[in-house]
Parts: sequence; C-alpha cells; structure tokens
Amino acid sequence: MGTREPTAVKKTAVGALVAAEIVSVFGTRMTYLALPWFVLVTTGSPGKMSLVLAAEIAPMALLGIPSGMLVERIGSRNTMLIADFARAPVLASIPLLHAAGMLSFGLLLGVVALLGCFMPPYFASQRIILPELVGEDERLMSQGNSLIEGGSAFAALIGPASAGMLIPFIGASNVLYVDAATYLVAFVLVLTFVPRRKPVETPARPKALAGVRFLLADKLLGPLAAVVVGFGLVMPGIAAGLPVYAFDAFEGNARIAGLFYAALGAGALVGSLLAVMAVRRVAPLRLSAFAMLAFAVPLWVLPFLPPWPVVFAALFAAMLCTPLINGPLIAVLTSRTPDGLRAMTITAVISLNTLAAPLGFLVAGQVLEHWGVVPLFTAVVAGVTWMAIAYGAIVLRNRDVDAPVADQLAA
Repeated sequence: MGTREPTAVKKTAVGALVAAEIVSVFGTRMTYLALPWFVLVTTGSPGKMSLVLAAEIAPMALLGIPSGMLVERIGSRNTMLIADFARAPVLASIPLLHAAGMLSFGLLLGVVALLGCFMPPYFASQRIILPELVGEDERLMSQGNSLIEGGSAFAALIGPASAGMLIPFIGASNVLYVDAATYLVAFVLVLTFVPRRKPVETPARPKALAGVRFLLADKLLGPLAAVVVGFGLVMPGIAAGLPVYAFDAFEGNARIAGLFYAALGAGALVGSLLAVMAVRRVAPLRLSAFAMLAFAVPLWVLPFLPPWPVVFAALFAAMLCTPLINGPLIAVLTSRTPDGLRAMTITAVISLNTLAAPLGFLVAGQVLEHWGVVPLFTAVVAGVTWMAIAYGAIVLRNRDVDAPVADQLAA
C-alpha cells in the first residue's frame, strides 16, 4: 500500500491537470474564434482584428521573463490557481461592458492585454509541476506533456466548432461568458486534485534574466530558442488569416471558420496520441525535428485558397505534427535545465516565442488590409519551411546530445 498511494496520487494529479486543460482550452478556443469574429463584425477591419490579437500577445512577451520569478517564489500550483481565478472576471467584463454600451475599442485592447499577462506563468507552472508529479525521467515527462497536449487538442477540436454553432444564435460577445466560466472550473480542479507542493528551494533566488543567460550559454537550447522566435514572428499570420479568409470567402459563415479551428484541434488530438507512443521509440529531439519538417508541407496549399475541405485537411495534417514537436521539445528543455532555473528558463522561452508575435500580428493585419490573404499565406508558409529546415540542422549538429536520450529510451 505504501508504494501504491503516491503513484495513485500522482496519476490523479496529472489527470486533474489534463482535465483542467481540457475545460480551460475549450473556453479559450471558443474565444479564439469569437473574439476576432466579434471585431470583424463590429468594425469590418482586419487591421483592428489583428491589433486586438497583438494586444493579447504583447504582455506575454513583455512580462513573461519577470513572471518566472513569481513562479519561483510562490510555486507552480499557486500560480495556476491565481491565474485561473483572476482571468474569469476579466474575460466576463468584455460582454458585460458591451451589453452596457461601454466597450470602446481602446478599452477592449486594455482588457485583452490584461488577459495576456497571465499566460506565461500559467503555462510554465503547468510544465514545471510535472517533474514533481512523475519524476525526472525524460520519457515520462514527454508522455505527461503529450497528455496535456492531447487534452488541449481535444478541447481545441470541440471549442471552435461549438463557437461556430453558437455565434449565429447568441452572438460572438456572449460566447465569452462560457470561456470565463471554464476558468473557474479549471481553478476548482487544480485546487481539489493537484497536491500542494513547496517551491523549489535554491541558495539564492535567480535574477530575472537568469533563464535568458542559461539559454544563451547552452549550445543546444540557445539556437532552438532562436528558431522559436522565428516561429513567433510568422505563425500569427495563420491566426490572423484564417478568420478573414472564412469571413470574406464564405459570406461571413462562422461555421466554416469554426471548422477551420476544429481541424487544428483534431490534428493535434490525433498527434498527441501518436506522441505518447512515439517518444518510447524515437529520441525526443529527432522526433521533433522530423515532425517540424512534416508540419510545413501541407501548409503549402493555403496560398492557393482551395475549397474549405482541402483547407480543413491541410490544417489537420499540419497540426497532427505539433504534439510530436512540443512534447519532446519541452521535455528536453525541462530535463536539460537545473531545478532552480526551470521556471525562469521556460518563461524565457515562452517570452521569446511571443516577443515577435505582436509584430507578426501587426504586419499580418497590414498585409490583409492592403493585399489580402494570398500574399500573407505565401509569406507564412515560406517562413515556416525555412524555420523547419533550420530546426532540423540544429538537431543534426547536436545529434550527440540526443544520443544518450535514445539509449535511455531503449533501455
């Protein structure tokens, strides 16, 4: 009994993390469609829509690195609880203010920016708590990350489709109430089922830029972080282009836009199931490199603006690869980073990824305003392909680093 109880507690805690992710992402993915759709309907401006998306990303980039110090100080569990509990009323204020006729565009930007402040510490806490629950084994962390990715993907599958069905009946602004409620459900799940852990004790608290310095000094993680910045610049073009494409090409049909986002979730869900099995057989970095190249290929159909079923299939095929990229990559990052620097390093990577995203959204908005979706999609897929090749080259150059991991997985 003494050996089973801790294992049962860990499984329950991991299950609660996955459940909280499903509930929270379900609402978030509804908002992922509802918010830009709301801006398009009320303003008719892709530029303003992209500005709202940039406003949500900008605080993540600016505050991400300092937020790592908060995670180190109060612990990952407490950080997750605070983030979920705080985001519920902030998000609910958008439809409340809109119903009262008090929601100006400037105020909308401010509320969305406030929401973005909670994302980096929450994401980092969600990953940092995994070693406490499953131990330091890289394979188990990869599987745990893949399960979280799978929960997120499942919610991403049903969330946008649900939003696409609800928007014509209750309006895009009212869909935001559902997202606000999901944060409270996630809060209860973590509070009830994830055990309290003490923050990692270190001889001295790391400084704000300790994670960045660690990345720059590491011959593997530093170059990978540079590629992450590149993806942060180009990928907002997909997020900005899809709702505009659906809005313009399919007569404002929110259901088509919902199907596009559902394809992203469906692909990631299937990919997460593959990732749980694949990490047992393939070294994490090699797996992520192959998946990165495979991710870029189907996106090349987007500049041709094919019928929506082709777009659906292409998005599904691309997102099938993302859990095979993210789970192994995060596991390598976590295992390669000392305990006392994990929060700082992971939030640094998140911040570096989002640092270029506001610029990416702003550029995408201008391209959409002046030239449309074809030039935007062309630039995005070309950039993704270049980044995938660069990622593969980094992994190939550091294959000796990955070799011990492969040996460990085979053992």
